[in-house]
Amino acid sequence: MTYGRFEIVERITPWALGVAVFLLSVASASGSMGVESALPAPVLAAVAAASGVAAARARRSLWPLAAVGAIAYAWLVMWPAAVAASYYAGTRLSRRDLWLYIGGATVVFALSGLASYRDGGYRALVVGTFANAVLMGGALLALPLLTGLWVRARRQVLDAVREQARQLQREQVLRAEQARGQERARIAREMHDVVAHRVSLMVLHAGALEVSAPDERTAEAAALISGAGREALSNLREVLGVLRSPDSVRGPQPTLADLDRLLDQSRVLGIVVNRHDEGAARPLSPVVERTAYRVVQEALTNVHKHAGNAETEVSVRYRPVELEVTVRNRSSAGTRGALPGSGWGLVGLRERVELVGGRLEAGPGDEDGFQVLARIPAA
Repeated sequence: MTYGRFEIVERITPWALGVAVFLLSVASASGSMGVESALPAPVLAAVAAASGVAAARARRSLWPLAAVGAIAYAWLVMWPAAVAASYYAGTRLSRRDLWLYIGGATVVFALSGLASYRDGGYRALVVGTFANAVLMGGALLALPLLTGLWVRARRQVLDAVREQARQLQREQVLRAEQARGQERARIAREMHDVVAHRVSLMVLHAGALEVSAPDERTAEAAALISGAGREALSNLREVLGVLRSPDSVRGPQPTLADLDRLLDQSRVLGIVVNRHDEGAARPLSPVVERTAYRVVQEALTNVHKHAGNAETEVSVRYRPVELEVTVRNRSSAGTRGALPGSGWGLVGLRERVELVGGRLEAGPGDEDGFQVLARIPAA
């Protein structure tokens, strides 16, 4: 059952009970399901209506229903309100209030039996004898009261089972979090032992080569390798920190302001990289700028791997509702035919762009080259 249907049932049930109590009260006073009363029909209808309204509002307050039920039974032997009151007493009252209710109901049944005995007639036969009074008390008081107590006990058991299930679920979530934390720590250790160690060796060798380089060009290349290695180590430490503690604060992330420095790293290697900006530059969210930076970074990495010294164009276009980043390289004679399809780097890059609601296209471009185009929402 959906929440909406459950809410509708919760709203309808009290009023359905009120209507049922009203109809049964009318039937009781008319003699078809109880003792016929000689009072005028409007009086009987008013008492039955009061019983129905009190039953409909019993979830808010039980005592009005108990009072109406006591008066209706003692005066007219009108029993539906008394039955409903006994049931609600079993489901809601504390032990002290429950004993008070049982004592008061016993007094009401005794007074009703005494009044019926003095009136004589059919009413005395039904309620006025001791045996019938006890039987009516058991049927109208004890049976619904015990039913209410059983319902309350069952609800308490179900609530305890639900709470136990929620507790087990919370413990399972905690165990899963602990397992994930241990796995992250293991991965971080392995990455540190393998990757960080190798990159550190590269940086050390590049530094040694820079010092002992026979010419200026070799020294510049060694310095570039050393700087790139140090930056890789810094990024790796950030990743390891996140793996060890996902709630840890990460260091400064690259933005479009760092794009020229990224392009200069490729230019030092002898690649011609041209940048073109279109549209009015405006402040963008850190997520958008970081995603755009990663697009250019991954595209240039692919140029280094597969296109050699091919001339590359980097375009940043500020659209009204999006940021468009294009990286296009032109194949040269030495690299023609070496253009790749989308590798794992582009797959991960596409996922990164799509996570922020954008689109990534990668494939052959104009002039027999390769193009990476990303459209990132930036409204």
